[in-house]
Amino acid sequence: MERFERLGQIRLLDPVRDAPEIYRISVTLEFPWDYTRALELALYRTYAVPSIGRLLARTAELTERTQKRYDDTSLLLDTIVEHGFTAAQGRTAIRRINQMHRSYDISDDDMRYVLSTFVVVPRRWIDAYGWRRLSRHEVVATAEYYRTLGRHMGIPGVPKTYEGFEALLDAYEEAHFGWDEGARRVSDATLGLMASWYPRPLAPLLRTATLALLDEPLLRAFRYPRPAAATSALVRRAVRTRGRLVRLLPPRRTPHFARQNREIRGYPNGYRVADLGTRPVPGLRGCPVRPRDGSAADPVE
Repeated sequence: MERFERLGQIRLLDPVRDAPEIYRISVTLEFPWDYTRALELALYRTYAVPSIGRLLARTAELTERTQKRYDDTSLLLDTIVEHGFTAAQGRTAIRRINQMHRSYDISDDDMRYVLSTFVVVPRRWIDAYGWRRLSRHEVVATAEYYRTLGRHMGIPGVPKTYEGFEALLDAYEEAHFGWDEGARRVSDATLGLMASWYPRPLAPLLRTATLALLDEPLLRAFRYPRPAAATSALVRRAVRTRGRLVRLLPPRRTPHFARQNREIRGYPNGYRVADLGTRPVPGLRGCPVRPRDGSAADPVE
């Protein structure tokens, strides 16, 4: 297979009707490393919205059980990518996501924003650092994929196009990014988790490199000192160079799913999708007593 042959196959598919297949090809065959990094950054960005970061701090899931929360989030989303929205495992993953979200007082606005990060951040990351830019087919398919996920999660008012997701993300961050002490704790715990995946002496270097990849609004929201311009330029150049080197390699022949990532460490003996995630207790750690809302509890048929 030639380096761009799979892109040709993508362009033969319909970006709306075949959105799950196109997205699966992009995530697992064309850009598995880039999507892992970009989706990490997408979730990380959401902490800078105080209503989100504050809630995550109250639940303590990302400060006391950071690795487990990382694993569960990655594996639940990965299950939907691998099996689709209608297969039994995909439906189970969506049900677990909905059961967890239903337990907290999360606004529709925040839910739409989080969904938009999954659409916009990977496109921006890959266009900047990937071995090629995303094609229009892939951009449209990504937006359609997350529109479908949003429908299964019962989120109203989900944008209809990539451009709509992008406008929502930019406007929401401009209006809502800000300082929160709890959100900073969640951010610090996440940076600590990422550093823990590598030998301990490298931790300070990895933290600096990660901060060098963050944009000014994120640094300002968390009150991190801005890395030196030379450091930021060096780190970003290194990531771009990686993309250029990948372009010279033969294309991946077998899909690589998030469950195969070395960063997933909490389930050495395997896992059941139905057991992933948290089971919040009403009245504890930010979990209010809320009536059951069936519309958001189960996947849309």
